Amino acid sequence: MGATITLPRRFCGPDDAANGGYTAGRLARLVGGTVEATLRRPAPLDRPLTVDREPERVVLRDDEELIAEATASALDLDPIPPIDLEDADAASRASPYRDPATHPFPRCFVCGPARRAGDGLRLFAGRVPGTEHFATTWVPETADDVLVWAALDCPSSGVLQLIGENPPPHVLGRMTAQIDRRPEPGRPHVIMSWLFD
Repeated sequence: MGATITLPRRFCGPDDAANGGYTAGRLARLVGGTVEATLRRPAPLDRPLTVDREPERVVLRDDEELIAEATASALDLDPIPPIDLEDADAASRASPYRDPATHPFPRCFVCGPARRAGDGLRLFAGRVPGTEHFATTWVPETADDVLVWAALDCPSSGVLQLIGENPPPHVLGRMTAQIDRRPEPGRPHVIMSWLFD
């Protein structure tokens, strides 16, 4: 029998499941380095889930049901030039994700507009005018790597606005991340997303 972790309700995505980035980050912490996390089912909240280390992966299970897995990976990505804080803030202020009436998961820990500042991250990615890039600003309270994974989750889905003004509800399926440097608590940062081949 492996160790257990519990995903607290505060870190929900949909009301009845954990935020995907937060779940992935909890597993990534056990793998270290560059990690690919794949979520197979919504992760239940507020109850112990089993974590097993297998030769090639770390897996998260609810009884016998596979919830997620994480493996060591590699990331070969050419980042785009960053935008400044003012442009990221303007993009965020225009984000359609700010509207709790149309947001599919308004209580999401990362991007839920129904969350209070300090209770949720309130990261609303908006399109950078004249581009196919999306951005928001984030002032982290801590440099916790699990919260970095969470913070990268929802803003990355902003690009779905490129396929239509009101994309269907969606949740994280797979994420690969490498944290080269942790954010500085209390200092504003820019989170960007874009499509690539």
